[in-house]
Amino acid sequence: MTQMIRNALLFVLLLALVGCSSTTFVYNRLDFIIPWYMGKYVGLDRDQKTFLDDQLQPFLNWHRTEELPAYLLLLDGMEQTLDAEVSQAQVAEIATQFEDAWDRIEWRALEWMLALGEELSREQLEEFTENLREKQVEYEEEYLPRTDEEYRQEAYENLEDSVQDFMGRLDSEQRGYLDQAAQDMRRADTIWLRERAEWLERREVLLQREEGWQQGIRDALATREQTTSAEYLEIFEHNSQVIFRALAQVANVRSDKQDRRLRKKLADFREDIESLIARR
Repeated sequence: MTQMIRNALLFVLLLALVGCSSTTFVYNRLDFIIPWYMGKYVGLDRDQKTFLDDQLQPFLNWHRTEELPAYLLLLDGMEQTLDAEVSQAQVAEIATQFEDAWDRIEWRALEWMLALGEELSREQLEEFTENLREKQVEYEEEYLPRTDEEYRQEAYENLEDSVQDFMGRLDSEQRGYLDQAAQDMRRADTIWLRERAEWLERREVLLQREEGWQQGIRDALATREQTTSAEYLEIFEHNSQVIFRALAQVANVRSDKQDRRLRKKLADFREDIESLIARR
């Protein structure tokens, strides 16, 4: 169930934060969007949708009450970082804070997902498992045939798209920093897919729902880094630092126009979050 948690929540929260002109509109529709998105993995009947809605409300109330104020503090830190030269360490710290926020969401959401898991039939669990297997095959067919050149080109394009969303069009120097980052990154798709396949196998065993399966999933989530290979963790850390360095370099040569766009983006997030908090 944890993959469903990550996919559903990551989708809707990213949509709310960067994919829509109105964060408040999307956020206030999460109780509709989450069940809709989960329907891509397993079909829910009417009673199960009602049950999920009942489980979601306390979670969304918690997020609005406790997490959104923390996001304002995170925005404060980001804005202060922009007032001086940005370091790689500062970018890494911001990323860590985002990861911490994600972990809190994931742990809080786990309980209502486990409750929903108890309501699913054996056929629904098999449907869920089969959909994840199919997704694994899709990933393998999409990512593994790429050449190293294609891998790095896609890495560059992803970085460029992400940065330009916040800063606008980049100049040649900034694009050069991102291109160098893409060249310095170590290829991770093969090992990531292998780790994902192994995680799917462990989860399938837990979803047989033998006695104590809920605690088994909690334990698996809590110890996931211990079951992740040292090779994968090393590649992940290397690539993260490469990206953090490039982001700091790009930020430090931003133009006045880019700076205004970036700060307005942060200000828009702040306005939306404050509006959401005021409605609780």
